[in-house]
Amino acid sequence: MSCSGYTKVWALAPDELIGLDGGRGTTLRVTRGALWLTFEHDTRDVVLTVGDTFTIDRGGLTLIQAHGKTTVCVLARHVEELRHFGDRETLVTRLRRWFGELVDAGLDRRWAPYV
Repeated sequence: MSCSGYTKVWALAPDELIGLDGGRGTTLRVTRGALWLTFEHDTRDVVLTVGDTFTIDRGGLTLIQAHGKTTVCVLARHVEELRHFGDRETLVTRLRRWFGELVDAGLDRRWAPYV
């Protein structure tokens, strides 16, 4: 799917998070991957997959998170884009850090048995 006629194209990394402030009227079309959207002062969440199109119908902050490598066509007149990259630790990195902390704690660490 091409993005002709759209003002921007986002190539998002897995778990990349974007905040749109004042995104009302912005249209998003997913051409690869999936997106999760949640809105300020709104209880609903929206999940978009390949081929889905959604127009943001609320003002305020909209959070958008990519699930896997995702490409999104964006049609917007003016949006203040606050972009946060998916620098989340992988499971392996978290486990290494956790085990490292255990080793560093040494014998001073007190263990409570499970009953």
